[in-house]
Amino acid sequence: MKEALIVLSAYTLLMLGATVLMTKKENHVEKFCVGDRNAGWGMSALSIAATWIWAPALFTSAENAYTRGFAGLFWFLVPNVACMVLFIPFAEKIRKEMPEGMTLAGYMYQKYQSKAVRNVYLFQLGALAALSTGVQLLAGSRILSILTGLPFAAVTAIMAAVALSYSQFSGIKASMLTDGVQMAFMLAVSVAFAIFGVKNGGGMETLVTGLGGAARDAGHLFSKKGWEIFFGFGLPSTVGLLSGPFGDQSFWQRAFCIRKDRIGRAFLAGALLFGVVPLSMGILGFVGAGMGYDAADTGVINFELVNALFPAWAVVPFLFMVVSGLLSTIDSNLCAVSSLTTDIVKEKTLGKMKLSMVLLLAVGIAIANIPGLTVTHLFLMYGTLRASTMLPTVFTLKGIKLEPRGVAIGIMSAMAVGLPVFGYGNIKGIAAYKTAGSLLTVLLSGALALMISRRRGAGNG
Repeated sequence: MKEALIVLSAYTLLMLGATVLMTKKENHVEKFCVGDRNAGWGMSALSIAATWIWAPALFTSAENAYTRGFAGLFWFLVPNVACMVLFIPFAEKIRKEMPEGMTLAGYMYQKYQSKAVRNVYLFQLGALAALSTGVQLLAGSRILSILTGLPFAAVTAIMAAVALSYSQFSGIKASMLTDGVQMAFMLAVSVAFAIFGVKNGGGMETLVTGLGGAARDAGHLFSKKGWEIFFGFGLPSTVGLLSGPFGDQSFWQRAFCIRKDRIGRAFLAGALLFGVVPLSMGILGFVGAGMGYDAADTGVINFELVNALFPAWAVVPFLFMVVSGLLSTIDSNLCAVSSLTTDIVKEKTLGKMKLSMVLLLAVGIAIANIPGLTVTHLFLMYGTLRASTMLPTVFTLKGIKLEPRGVAIGIMSAMAVGLPVFGYGNIKGIAAYKTAGSLLTVLLSGALALMISRRRGAGNG
């Protein structure tokens, strides 16, 4: 399908053009990673929203609305927005305590002077960036490969190269600028699809009918089906989502980039702007369920509905929205891993920053090409991974004194125990294991960190 190639080419030219015309090539490591530390709240809000619009926001929202009805969309959308609001005081605090910082790992090292603490944070943040990149490439390449006829592996490499092309020019400035352009487009297109999807799909009556999902049994949060959805999907996804920005360097990096008295405003606006897109995609899913549409692949139900309800040309803005959403997160991951590199290498050069970007993309491509892997599985898995550092981070920013050994052991235990339990439940589709794994991951790190710290404190006393 030539439209897909046109979209990808137009996207590349637009983002490269905007980057070259509106930013300058950056040769300074600190500016490459955090800019001038005075980014305005408006552009920053658009960047935060675009960075948070990863593959699940575009596809899982519609899939959940279609398959799990109102309950499914609620437990995806609300935690997604709430996590950014909860993150605000911590973003403000880290900037106040470390005004010249660049990474969360660097902040934790400054606090504890422990390489073990720094390294366990680097592992979590780096693994999250790799898994996140993999899921974006998996979701986007699946559709583009079908439409273009190109091999899936080749499409993942092309998408990765596009994101790298402008990210290497001026680093975080390029990422935030292109995020703003992408987010403005995504807002306009997603709202238009929601409005005309309802109109073309049978009106408000169809929408209301679709609130129960395709099976018509998930329209209420506290019904039997609603509770089943909560324990099987809502609770584990909420744990992962609420901890999302806390375990993602992309958002700590933006906290160091934004003008310090505008951080709260930027994150609040970003959360609200973000919510518009998955809500709009969810409305399409409700329409599909309400009209009795038989999905060939529920994972891309919104794409199928665009083809079914709209003129043929509508696939072009939809694809541009998809590419924008996916690549905005990938370029943010590239900038995040380049900043993490400053905590790893002694000689901080742009060459090493850019090499880390290439290595991240290579790992992301490899993950996306694992046979049988799905977007939802990856989303839940890395959502649980980032929960492993949440409580030690929150405790530290709240001024609770922890022992470095407790922090390191707590996080490693959470990963070693919680993640396998969750992974088993995820693969087997067993809600109890998914819930237990999620809770173990988020709680074990904090509980062990506190217990070990208090025991050592009592012993020293």
